[in-house]
Amino acid sequence: MIYVYTGNGKGKTSACIGQVVRARGRGLRVAFVQFMKRNGEAGEQTFLNELLGDDFFAAGEGFFRREEDRPKHRDAALRALAWAQNRAGQADVLIADEILYALGKKLLLEEDIKALIRHAKANETHLVLSGRGFPAALTPEVDLITEMMEIRHPWRAGHSAVPGLDF
Repeated sequence: MIYVYTGNGKGKTSACIGQVVRARGRGLRVAFVQFMKRNGEAGEQTFLNELLGDDFFAAGEGFFRREEDRPKHRDAALRALAWAQNRAGQADVLIADEILYALGKKLLLEEDIKALIRHAKANETHLVLSGRGFPAALTPEVDLITEMMEIRHPWRAGHSAVPGLDF
C-alpha cells in the first residue's frame, strides 16, 4: 500500500510516527527517513533513533529559504532518496517524511517519487509519503491520501512553536 499524508495542517509527521507505532506493534520492520529536518532538530528524532536505530535517517539541511543553498539541500534530498531506495525491500514499511516538501521545492522530481513508489511496490514494501503539496498527477500511483487542513493555528496569533508538541 502507498499512503500519503499531505495538506497545510499540522499532523503529517505525527501521522507517520503513528504508522511506526502501529507497524512495530504488529512486528513489522520499519524504516523512516526525514527529507528536510536536520538530525537533532526535532523531538521525534530522539525517539525514532532509539526505536529504529540504523533504520532511521534524518537527512535534511533544515528549512530551505535561500536559493544559494539549493545545492546542499538537493544533495541532502538525493542522499535521503538513495537511503529510501535501499531500505525498500529490507523494511516492511518505509516512511518518507517530508518527501513532498522536497518535491515542492524542486529538490526532487516527480519521476524520483514515482521511481520510489515503483521500487517499494516491486519489493512489497508499504510506503508512506508526507509533506505539503501532494501533486494530483501522483494520485493514480497511491492507495490512500489524507489531507490535514489547518482551521486555526496559534502561530497566526503570534505564538511560538512548543518544544515537544510542535517540533
